[in-house]
Amino acid sequence: MKNRKVHLLVIIAMVAAVASVVGFTARGSGSQSPPATSKPQIKTTLSTSVTKAKSPATKTSAAAAQNQILRNELTWTFGGKQQRGWYLYDALLVETLDIDDDPLSDNFAEAVTKWQKRRGLSASGMLDQNAWMAMVSHWQSNRLKNRASATPDQLVTAPASDFYDPSRAAELRQVERETYSAYLKMIAAASEDLKLSSNDRYFKIISAFRSREYQDMLRRKSPNSGSAGLAVNNSPHFTGRALDIYVGGDPVDTKTENRAIQVNTPAYKWLVRNAEKFGFRPYFYEPWHWEYVK
Repeated sequence: MKNRKVHLLVIIAMVAAVASVVGFTARGSGSQSPPATSKPQIKTTLSTSVTKAKSPATKTSAAAAQNQILRNELTWTFGGKQQRGWYLYDALLVETLDIDDDPLSDNFAEAVTKWQKRRGLSASGMLDQNAWMAMVSHWQSNRLKNRASATPDQLVTAPASDFYDPSRAAELRQVERETYSAYLKMIAAASEDLKLSSNDRYFKIISAFRSREYQDMLRRKSPNSGSAGLAVNNSPHFTGRALDIYVGGDPVDTKTENRAIQVNTPAYKWLVRNAEKFGFRPYFYEPWHWEYVK
């Protein structure tokens, strides 16, 4: 009898223990967060890790953010006229820095930093006033140095079909001999690359050789053009080695809104990328003006 009571007590104790374990498990399952709720914790951890890994690039990122402002707001003066921002020169900047990146990107800022170091400038990655004017000076230094007037034997008269205005007088269709030969090679390559038709006006010559007398006449007609638009005493057009080439928009209008159209045409972008292969370098301020410097 006593043994049966002991066995009964043991069985009751075992049942109670099992019930306690089951109840604990059920309560534990009910209090856990669902899997979806636990994911943000993992993301937060990963995010923190990524942030720490990127911390050395903070300076470059700050430079890119500042460039976004400077690109549109930097005030500077050229040719006696106040200018605003450097966004008109995106294509030239990317080509000069030898990159394919957006001017507002970190990679662009890094390229500017390297360029500044090579030029002995403060390596901030920002195209601020000092860096920008150094860039302008660099572009200007690549232009024609000798502005002596071409002699008649150095000039050839190009056919009217090469000109934007085919009715242009013969004496206004003169080009320095080597320059004209290089021009023909260049536009042949451009026509093939861009699949231009025979009726396309892109790359037609607007103006080439100008005598001093003709230049003076142009200045009288446009007294407010400033030295940036029409040189007074040393126009590269005197040499016959400077070509105004049609790249879109109003052919030779320096208004900001017109140049904003020109610098975004396929013709201008092609010239920026390829003209130097044929010996031509740009006058940065005028998208249409290219000089043969070989």
